[in-house]
Amino acid sequence: MVGNGVPDAPTPPPANGLRRARWALALVFLIHGSVTGNFATRVPWIQDHTALTPGQLGLALAFPAIGASLAMPLAGRISHRLGARTALRVLLALWTLALALPALSPGLYVLCPALLVYGATSGMADVAMNALGVETEDRLGRPIMSGLHGMWSTGALLGSAAGTVAAHAGTDARLHLGGAALLLTLLGAAACQGVPDLRSAPEEHPPPRFALPPKSALIIGAIGFCAVFAEGASLDWSAVYLRDRLGTDAGLAAASTTAFACTMAVARLAGDKVVARYGAVRTVRVGGVLATAGGLLIMAARHPAPAMAGFALMGLGIAVVVPLAFAAAARSGPAPSQAIAGVATITYTSGLIAPSAIGGIAQASSLTISFALVTTLAAGLVAGARVLRVPGRAAHKTVAATATDLERS
Repeated sequence: MVGNGVPDAPTPPPANGLRRARWALALVFLIHGSVTGNFATRVPWIQDHTALTPGQLGLALAFPAIGASLAMPLAGRISHRLGARTALRVLLALWTLALALPALSPGLYVLCPALLVYGATSGMADVAMNALGVETEDRLGRPIMSGLHGMWSTGALLGSAAGTVAAHAGTDARLHLGGAALLLTLLGAAACQGVPDLRSAPEEHPPPRFALPPKSALIIGAIGFCAVFAEGASLDWSAVYLRDRLGTDAGLAAASTTAFACTMAVARLAGDKVVARYGAVRTVRVGGVLATAGGLLIMAARHPAPAMAGFALMGLGIAVVVPLAFAAAARSGPAPSQAIAGVATITYTSGLIAPSAIGGIAQASSLTISFALVTTLAAGLVAGARVLRVPGRAAHKTVAATATDLERS
């Protein structure tokens, strides 16, 4: 899908083909998010079914990130061999089907490999769909990555809602996740019919199976790290913060987490218009200011309302950072898939360590000090936003495609 050379620009595809590609990719992102949402709601059932202690569950839940980090570099090679559309169809199907595996596990020693596969397929599909999203954005000539990630967040909310209904109804998670896996696999196969069928030029060398991410990806990934750390801390600790520090009842505390997730989803869906008008760098700088203000408000709050407002500002400020980081990575050099995989690995790592880091700092000091770290990282977005500057499109056009790729769509 993504080559290492700089080929001649392909024949511009028709506008209706681009629009179809955009909406097909939006559905792919929604399906990917739906898998995550469905799974997250059934973790308590899986813990009870496998009789895991909290420590064992924490160990098992580290395996998705490990699997994703190990497998993401393979996505570029698979796309090179199969073509973008076929690769995404295969990888997305593996990911949706993997949703059924954790609930089928009888104990820890089966659950850990199941979650490793779950994470590996998630990561490879993630890289493939983001690479296609960046290429479609380039061809449309306007930002779409924030909206695509907004669809992912919407899918996660829809999946969470479905899982919540199933959990309240007492549905066996093997039945729920198995049925969801089948439905999402069928929807994914249909959605992939509309994505661009990009193919590498015959003379291009395939990307390496495993390679260290380029330096540019490490720098861009640092910005993604700050945003995802703030996201993970807010999602996992906002309710605890309101309950333990402000004495809020459980229902209102939980509502703060939902509000944060909804704020992020809405901001991402609206983010493309903001980025188109003000540019990636200015948007992230303003977002960093909002997120920093939100963090300061959380730390200073003595009542639930200001703290909830602070979490809302945090979500609003960081919402578009990761989509823009993926887009900047893809345009940062001659190996977009490798760069995207590098940024994705860094952000996955951030999401993995954030909850435990917040807990560890809180144990040693207080939750207020924990969110001082989150606020500091949010401020880092203001200083580091310049690394997301988009270079001239012609200078960094690195995707090799057949002249009829989108016309055949």
